[in-house]
Amino acid sequence: MKVTYFTSESVTEGHPDKICDQISDAILDEMLRQDPESHCGAECLTTTGSVHVAGEAKTSAYVDIQRVVRDTLEKIGYTNAAFGIHHEDAGVWSALHEQSPDIAQGVDRKDPIEQGAGDQGLMFGFACDETPELMPFPISMAHKLTMRLAEVRRKHIVNDLGPDGKSQVSVEYHDGKPHHITAVVIAQQHLEHVSEDELKKDIRKQVIEHVCGKWLTPETKIHINATGKFVIGGPHGDAGLTGRKIIVDTYGGMGRHGGGCFSGKDPSKVDRSGAYFARYVAKNIVSAKLANRCEVQISYSIGVAEPTSVNVDCFGTNTVPEEKIIAAVRKLFDFRPYAIIKHLNLKRPIYTKTAAYGHFGREDPDFTWEKTDKVEELKNACR
Repeated sequence: MKVTYFTSESVTEGHPDKICDQISDAILDEMLRQDPESHCGAECLTTTGSVHVAGEAKTSAYVDIQRVVRDTLEKIGYTNAAFGIHHEDAGVWSALHEQSPDIAQGVDRKDPIEQGAGDQGLMFGFACDETPELMPFPISMAHKLTMRLAEVRRKHIVNDLGPDGKSQVSVEYHDGKPHHITAVVIAQQHLEHVSEDELKKDIRKQVIEHVCGKWLTPETKIHINATGKFVIGGPHGDAGLTGRKIIVDTYGGMGRHGGGCFSGKDPSKVDRSGAYFARYVAKNIVSAKLANRCEVQISYSIGVAEPTSVNVDCFGTNTVPEEKIIAAVRKLFDFRPYAIIKHLNLKRPIYTKTAAYGHFGREDPDFTWEKTDKVEELKNACR
């Protein structure tokens, strides 16, 4: 028996980097709500008591940046200045400008299907049969822990918690299958007066045991606020930036990453739409039981519609010859940006909710890249 270990982490919606991702996507959503043809590349930085927005856009929409930023902070839960920023009195600066015409001329085409990629780059999609949602087990559990941290805060199941928090899950694998959790790490912001002992007891019961259940063993190591306390958090504890949690956003380090972030980018940016489509293809392959694990890589040149490469790797877990799978993928999936956008219906204001707790493995009808509607076609093509 081969024993291996893998660790993934997640962060809550109140983590400084995730604040920025959500603001960037909220700006994008407001543009798409008014003008579905909007092009946007919105970046954000936050630090103590302030938010800075920058980037470029091409849109007929009017976006009240101040309102979007403040509404996002309030929705996350930054309604108490003790947690590092307050939605009402935070300083907000905006430096959005018009998109470069050099980029626009490469993307826009008279024939929409020939729409060029918004940038060069490489994207990966991944799926495996470790969980029902076909995601790696460690990142799936890490996200469930951070979602539960947010839930116990919002519902006051555990009192006096701040929006900032993180999780980390280490898993022991036996012959490539998850066997048990060897370690759980939680960092959770709280008010000064909170008893750290009580907090640890509550989080262990209400969060870790609630989520991890049977996967825990008597030997599982539990670390909660391991420095002793976590009072100074949010943007005051650590500056946040859009796009700095790309591994949290994807597969927790299992499966490769092309390096481009998602948030704040409209779907003409293949960093986002290409990665979504690669996940869609990989998930359908695994769902069709053509492989237990699958990674799809695609790459593009700016201004060119056809990808410069498409690769499928099943890591030796394929149940039919890999050449058949690759041929089926090339036959059944159109990787041109316009085709991706149309097939997945991406010109909608759906992105703010993708910006926390992962872009993949979510049960939400708006996450069209999670559909498994190509299973039968793939099976037939591989016979």
